[in-house]
Amino acid sequence: MTDTRAEIRLPTNELRDDIPFYTKVLGLRMDMIYPADDPQVAVFSGHGLRLRIEKGAPEGPGTIRLLTDSPDAFAGGQRVLTAPNGTRIEIDELNPPLVLPATEHAFVVRRMADQAPWVIGRAGMNYRDLVPSRLGGAMIASHIRIPGGGPVPDMVHFHKVGFQLIFCVNGWVDVLYEDQGGMRRLTPGDCFIQPPEIRHRVCHSGDDVEVIEIGVPAEHVTEIDHAMNLPTPQQRPDREWNGQRFVHSLAADGVFRPFRLPGFEARDTTIDANTRGVASVMVARPDGQPTAWTRHKGDILFTYVMAGGLVLEGEGKDPFRLEKGDGFVIPPGMATRYAQPTADLQLLEVTLPGNPETEVL
Repeated sequence: MTDTRAEIRLPTNELRDDIPFYTKVLGLRMDMIYPADDPQVAVFSGHGLRLRIEKGAPEGPGTIRLLTDSPDAFAGGQRVLTAPNGTRIEIDELNPPLVLPATEHAFVVRRMADQAPWVIGRAGMNYRDLVPSRLGGAMIASHIRIPGGGPVPDMVHFHKVGFQLIFCVNGWVDVLYEDQGGMRRLTPGDCFIQPPEIRHRVCHSGDDVEVIEIGVPAEHVTEIDHAMNLPTPQQRPDREWNGQRFVHSLAADGVFRPFRLPGFEARDTTIDANTRGVASVMVARPDGQPTAWTRHKGDILFTYVMAGGLVLEGEGKDPFRLEKGDGFVIPPGMATRYAQPTADLQLLEVTLPGNPETEVL
């Protein structure tokens, strides 16, 4: 069987100065050195890395990042070092804590008619940013399309997030989730709540699938899990990840009840209960009664127009006529009214934390 190894080459002016640094300070193992009478090359390995330090090599010295569970106990607690050969060494956390930026509140309207650009993202999916400011990094709202349909070139992966929602607005998509049984299909009006770090893989899609994805915070890490195979043999519907349960909410099972906004009714996706109040996700529609001016007292309130239209009125703002594909954010304390809703209006509302207190004016 062929044995293949990869090395990263780094330059040096004096190899004997580098050997104690890479072995004693960084804890690497020296695997090779030659020639014996006047060493020009040494090879070191460890921490998932293989380095070839070569006298007179043409490359620049570069940077090595070492990630560890105990950075304060590594290399004497130093976080930045410079090797004798000039290579910069950065020591950092292997699993840094999730940082949730403070929300920079703003009134945001993003209309499909404004032709916001689509960009190609992970696994060939097309992304349209619905909140360009991302509220100072507090959240990201993406309109996602998977072109062509068929198998999706995805891998088992997970996200280091505080909250993540996948809501289907058109077409269908099949996804496998850790400890949640076999293939699960999203169809229009259905949604998944993906708890932090649950392993999953997008498998197949129709040729016209569109989903809305909400992530908190806006910038979060996606990691590939090369060891796990899905589906997993066990099914654990009550398992929690960081206090959150997986949710697969089906539109067909929804029951509409009075909503926090006069003139509307809504169905609850159960996400508020299954995230212990981290967020709530509601689908709202007109109930035929008059609408009213209101203020919410939550943190983040994002709404996406899935069907129909309305006029969004806000204090101190010109009214916006909104239609399918448009999204908006209302900051806490701002008075707004959803006026002139069409009979077929359907709104996706995501609030963090869940079920915000609302004042009717």
